[in-house]
Amino acid sequence: MTDGYHLFERFGVELEYAIVGRDDLDVLPVCDEVIRAACGAYESEIETGALCWSNELVLHVIELKTNGPADRLEGLAEVFQSDVCRINALLGERNACLMPTAMHPWMDPATETKLWPHEYNAVYEAFNRVFGCQGHGWSNLQSTHLNLPFSGDEEFGRLHAAIRLLMPIMPALAASSPIAGARRVGSADGRMEFYRHNARRIPSVTGRVIPEPVFSARDYEDRILGPMYRDIAPYDPEGILQDEWLNARGAIARFERDTIEIRVLDIQECPKADLAILALIVGVLRALVEERWVGLAEQRAWTVEPLETILLATIDRAEEAVITDAGYLRALGVEGRPRCSAGQVWGSLFERALPEKDRDEFGAALETILARGTLSRRILRALGSGADGNVGVPRGRLVEVYRELCECLGQGRMFCPCG
Repeated sequence: MTDGYHLFERFGVELEYAIVGRDDLDVLPVCDEVIRAACGAYESEIETGALCWSNELVLHVIELKTNGPADRLEGLAEVFQSDVCRINALLGERNACLMPTAMHPWMDPATETKLWPHEYNAVYEAFNRVFGCQGHGWSNLQSTHLNLPFSGDEEFGRLHAAIRLLMPIMPALAASSPIAGARRVGSADGRMEFYRHNARRIPSVTGRVIPEPVFSARDYEDRILGPMYRDIAPYDPEGILQDEWLNARGAIARFERDTIEIRVLDIQECPKADLAILALIVGVLRALVEERWVGLAEQRAWTVEPLETILLATIDRAEEAVITDAGYLRALGVEGRPRCSAGQVWGSLFERALPEKDRDEFGAALETILARGTLSRRILRALGSGADGNVGVPRGRLVEVYRELCECLGQGRMFCPCG
């Protein structure tokens, strides 16, 4: 993203995928070799046209992102799908492929973590020294990021207020990580459950995932960035990590490019699903910024605690989480209901906030999610009774289900198990 864009004028989208062996689906740390095969050198980022491919913390993950700000979400799913196929073609020479979902189902981070060894390795090694990256919350996670621009404090305050308010129910639409270490993790959104604890050595880095209620650049510096930099300084004497991207909240302000980056979304089974989710989120954020249901003052008045309560419920149960905060429901335009499942809230928002012009492109994928459940729920349904409770899931069954998910990604189709 670059400076100078107003609210919802541009969109930055980032999709992360695991690289796995085609036969056994084990993680395969060859992101650098994929990039070298595409451009002839070990680069950290390459342009491929409308998109860029780049490295992440670990060698078995590759990121696809818009090459600068896109002026619309429409049509991006096809662009991402095309590059997924290009990467799969390169990986085919290594008998490998991309795997979707936000956590690899049986990766052992203690033994299989390999950090990116090329450009920017100093940053990753610094993270590893301070936090220890051999854990699910660091080396076994893939997510979707949405970057939205703002111009000046007034727009930042409106956008930040809207994102804070909607963030607690985002896992109820996007959870895709119920399995880790070959067992059910006990949360529908296992990635977020691990992620919210990954910086516990320095709690100010993640905070409580929901950002504090700050609505200007100066207040953000004083209440979020400044304390975080002070707290990490004794562990990072060279100042390598003292940058805005150290902030690990569920949405972070990037003032160097005047955007807010939303980071609580699990990656889905194919770009079509990811872009549909982003389209609905953008539709709801527009409605909030326009004060369609409640005014700006009421949106800003929400403290972290009640929003965190709802977020923890949706991390745990995704769309089945029950929301009993009538004030929260009213803030999202759900009137006259003392309690409502998070899935029902999204169903209501789909009807009221997704623009008519977007329904042809995004409606079918969203209807699948709303009718059949989050990808997390569909994965558990496909795994069957063996995934009940916090017990191990037979490897053969995991391979069968996640192989189909890899096929969904390669073919650009939704995952719709029977039953």
